[in-house]
Amino acid sequence: MTSTTTYESAVAAAFAARLPTAAPVHARASQVSGDTGEAVVVQFVGEAGAQLAVQLLDPDALIDGLADAPLADRLRDALEASVSPLGSGVLGEATTGDASALFADPLTQLFDLQDHDDRTIGRLAVRIVRGPAAASTSSRRLHRIAGVEMELTVEIGRTRMAVRDVLDLEPGRIVELDRSAGAPADVKLNGRVIAHGEVVVVDQDYAVRITRILENVEV
Repeated sequence: MTSTTTYESAVAAAFAARLPTAAPVHARASQVSGDTGEAVVVQFVGEAGAQLAVQLLDPDALIDGLADAPLADRLRDALEASVSPLGSGVLGEATTGDASALFADPLTQLFDLQDHDDRTIGRLAVRIVRGPAAASTSSRRLHRIAGVEMELTVEIGRTRMAVRDVLDLEPGRIVELDRSAGAPADVKLNGRVIAHGEVVVVDQDYAVRITRILENVEV
């Protein structure tokens, strides 16, 4: 799976924002290599071309009052919203079928659709078939998605713990991370590392000062 691009992240963010759920849903880059089984599949043709597939792991998360309607119909509004960052075009008819080939395609970007409890309620596959052809066109399209919000996180380290150690956690306990003091923090956009930085304090709040932008990463 190649690095997540701005357009694919924007498509996923727009889709998640329009899902009819009780609480906001966020699209995060998935660590799953691919899925099998049925999914709602649709194709977009226009200024850009794209293929999308949605697997809803928990249909009960939808609160649109259309539980008896086909899932493709219930997701139509979210699918329409998702392709808005790609410019003008036509969204084809959504069908339900085997999307394992699309999910496994190395050019496909996969996203976990997670609720406020970080529970994955579905997965979205996005494959940009035809992207911007010229810099001027790219600039106009980027202007369209400038207002789309993406999740930016800063990670200072990780560790692995046995379940018994997690259960023994209590206030005052120190958990060692896999990074030495003074090492740069990872700046992540939708789960992908795009830069490194150092943690600072600004007006009583934590912040990060960018020290390096990673090459070959589209943001």
